[in-house]
Amino acid sequence: MVELKQVRSVLAVKDLPRSTGFYRDRLGFEVELEMDGWCFLSRGDFRLMLGHCPDEMPASETNDHSYFAYVGVSDADALHREFSQRGVTELSAPESKPWGMREFLVTTPDGHRIMFGQDLDATR
Repeated sequence: MVELKQVRSVLAVKDLPRSTGFYRDRLGFEVELEMDGWCFLSRGDFRLMLGHCPDEMPASETNDHSYFAYVGVSDADALHREFSQRGVTELSAPESKPWGMREFLVTTPDGHRIMFGQDLDATR
C-alpha cells in the first residue's frame, strides 16, 4: 500500500496578513513561503496553507464545521501555557476526557477551530 507522507491543511482566510501573524506570533508557526495570496506555514509536522479569500463565508459561520484539525501533542498543559503566554485568548482550558485524551481548543481570528490533544495512555 502507498504510504501517506504528509498532511497540509488548506484554509480560506479573509485577511491573509492578520491570519499569518496569528499563526506565526501566537501559535509559533514558521512561515515557509508567501506568494500570490498564499502563505505556507509549519510547526513540526503540522503544516498549513492559508489562502486569501475575502469574499468567502467565514469559518465562524459554519458552526461545528469550523473544526479543521485534531493535533496530537506531547504535553497539552505546556502547549496551553505557551499559547496563553503568546497572547492567545480564544482557547479553552485543558481537560482530561473519558476517551483517554487531555484536550484544549483554539479558535483562530477567522473562526477555524483546532483541537490539541495529548494521549494520556502514552504517558503511563
